[in-house]
Amino acid sequence: MYTLSVYICTMSEKLLDRIKFPSDLRKFTEAEVPLVAAELRDFIIDIVSVKEGHLGASLGVVELTLALHYIFNTPEDLLVWDVGHQAYGHKILTGRREHFSTNRQLGGISGFPKRAESEYDTFGTGHSSTAISAALGMALASKLERSSRHHIAVVGDASIASGMAFEGLNHAGVTDANLLVILNDNSIGIDPSVGALKNYLTSVKNGRNAKQNNIIESLNFSYSGPIDGHDFPALLRELRRLRQVSGPKFLHVITTKGKGLAQAEQDQVLYHAPGKFDKHTGNLLPKTEVDLPPKFQDVFGKTLVELARVNPKIVGITPAMPTGCSMTYLMEAFPDRAFDVGIAEQHAVTLAAGMSTRGFVVFCNIYSTFAQRAYDQIIHDVALQQLPVIFCLDRAGLVGEDGATHHGIFDLAYLRCIPNMTLFAPLDEVELRQMLYTAQLRSCGPLAIRYPRGRGVTLNWEQPFSEIPLGKARKLREGQQIAVLSTGFIGQEVISALNGFPYGVAAHFHFGFVKPLDEEALHTIFRNFNHVITVEDGVIAGGFGSAVAEFATAHRYTIPIDRLGIPDTFIEHGTVAELRDLCGISASAIAQKLSQLI
Repeated sequence: MYTLSVYICTMSEKLLDRIKFPSDLRKFTEAEVPLVAAELRDFIIDIVSVKEGHLGASLGVVELTLALHYIFNTPEDLLVWDVGHQAYGHKILTGRREHFSTNRQLGGISGFPKRAESEYDTFGTGHSSTAISAALGMALASKLERSSRHHIAVVGDASIASGMAFEGLNHAGVTDANLLVILNDNSIGIDPSVGALKNYLTSVKNGRNAKQNNIIESLNFSYSGPIDGHDFPALLRELRRLRQVSGPKFLHVITTKGKGLAQAEQDQVLYHAPGKFDKHTGNLLPKTEVDLPPKFQDVFGKTLVELARVNPKIVGITPAMPTGCSMTYLMEAFPDRAFDVGIAEQHAVTLAAGMSTRGFVVFCNIYSTFAQRAYDQIIHDVALQQLPVIFCLDRAGLVGEDGATHHGIFDLAYLRCIPNMTLFAPLDEVELRQMLYTAQLRSCGPLAIRYPRGRGVTLNWEQPFSEIPLGKARKLREGQQIAVLSTGFIGQEVISALNGFPYGVAAHFHFGFVKPLDEEALHTIFRNFNHVITVEDGVIAGGFGSAVAEFATAHRYTIPIDRLGIPDTFIEHGTVAELRDLCGISASAIAQKLSQLI
């Protein structure tokens, strides 16, 4: 039995070992490829169980990934993965298997498709719903080049509900582009998919939709499906057929997110990115949760419920992130006052604006990086009309292993320039709680509250509510000569840095409000100190430090100002601690800067 086990294991290892690029995969017989699927799925589980990452989506498309690379001549044929959560198998099959253990680590490969990393990564993704437009652009370019290559966009059922995906479909339908859109339909994004389109797709899967009512065919696509995305022979047959069909084509594929790992199939939300787990049992490895400060997202969610119990005008809106931002608490307590609108950030913002015109206190929670997608709506539909929408920007600052597409580092800069906007960044969980209370107590006009991913520093955060004075800074530490000005949670790094110096060496001021700035405090600082250091976990260009420097210039102050923050480059993946150190905003980096000036 032992000998047989070793033999089977050896044979299994040899299969994947023989595949460095898709051209190697195509040397296998169709009967052999399902064996590759089994070991590819095991390989993903083996690595992600230890290194962490996006598990469920990649497990769900193993067969589809193999089928696409088997039938199409990649990289000559161009394959675009929407978002990229599901692209782990693709990376392993395209020359990166030996390096896959470095996935999402500092200096390692990216967790998302990245053009600079491989010619097989035809388009950089990370935000949803871009694949159709990108692949269509490639297809139209190929037509101009008189090329016969194929162009394939793989998009999920949550992503295809986004407005941008519809824009791509709408345009593609009036072209003769050689475009294949594959709908990876597993009824879930990060949270379960929502909306009328989701209900339509469910009816299609269940055979309740009449062919003459097919939405996709109405857009001039040649529709096929739905087919089982785990039936390898069926996938091969249909992909071969579609290769011969001209013009825009649409294949509806049904998959199971987390396929092959029982726990991931059963709890698809948790196993989207589960952290470390036992690869044999699938059970999550235990974490110590006792006596830990709360996550900022939970402070938001629980505080919002407290406020909503007293204020019936409070409503919550989130674009497809109820679990990630903890809007689920409000959904459970007041289901008719909380709205998950799907991957539709633009709609979320203007929906919030519309509700606010009727006197409702709207908390619109969007991850900082995703709010970029609704910039026009923030300006025109909210700020221009001076509507008191409260934007809660979760995942602000450096978020870690998801890298450049997910860091919330631009919000201070892109929001500060908008008229009528108030911009606040809490130092800790208590201040977040009090600002949520203040925001619903009286209108501040358009207000953005940005806070980080992860846990804070305060166990006793559920303190009695108190109003925060608008536009006021706080002195946290006395000092002479050097004044350190910080905004938001990165101020905790400043506190840690200053703890290593004798009391009085440098003063520390917390500017919760980046807009409006506390100009009275700034006048006092510039008149009484010889050097100013600003610290922020956002881009230096246009951010908090820029605001302080603009103030100094306007009032003819000439003392030196050092601005610490994210440099003018895209920051890749790594732990938050590693990236803060890389950017010079960790406690040790700040301490080193102070040592140079003392």
